[in-house]
Amino acid sequence: MEDQDHPPPRHRHRASARTRRAFLFGAGAVVLGGVCIAAASATDKISRTLPSTLRGPLPARKEGEVDQTGAEWIAASDANYRIAERPDDYMIDRVVIHVTQSTYPVALKVFEDPGHRAAAHYVVRARDGHVTQMVRELDVAYHAGNREWNERSIGIEHEGFVDAPDRWFTDASYRASAQLCAAICARYGIPVDREHIVGHHEVPGTDHTDPGPYWDWDRYLRLVRAAV
Repeated sequence: MEDQDHPPPRHRHRASARTRRAFLFGAGAVVLGGVCIAAASATDKISRTLPSTLRGPLPARKEGEVDQTGAEWIAASDANYRIAERPDDYMIDRVVIHVTQSTYPVALKVFEDPGHRAAAHYVVRARDGHVTQMVRELDVAYHAGNREWNERSIGIEHEGFVDAPDRWFTDASYRASAQLCAAICARYGIPVDREHIVGHHEVPGTDHTDPGPYWDWDRYLRLVRAAV
């Protein structure tokens, strides 16, 4: 079943093919993100579409408002997420850790592109741990590649490349991300463990490998626990 957050692709590829998005900036190609595939049943699809027609007015929103103190707001394209009222309509019980497979400026540009059809809630810059919020936490960002997981999780992207950890997985990035993750866990009562803080590769149905084999989960969870 196709993810109801995204239109079906014009052509279907063989099941064994790894489908990725490529975006051209100047002469270079940047690969970021994948195709979101839903695991929802027909009953689930009905239950997830009815509430939006029955709920009252959306809560007031202030332009540029962020959920994380100190974060910079740069809005993702509204084609890359869905307005919601989480956790009132969908429980938030997971944090998904991503690596952009790009530089920080390119990641922002991609998430601002309506043609990308994907974005994460946050992007963490490698050199100094600067945090940018691009989607409000109450909204459903298209980041996990699985509709149910989009609805239940918050996505944190980290600038860098999975095969170059010494260059990109900096102390500043780990610490800033851990502070952010700890605050998210505190806001929604999410346990700080590997069942609830997961890599993108662990989302059911995804073809992604990030954050990759060099992401230091022991270090990261120690930092998150220390910050809670």
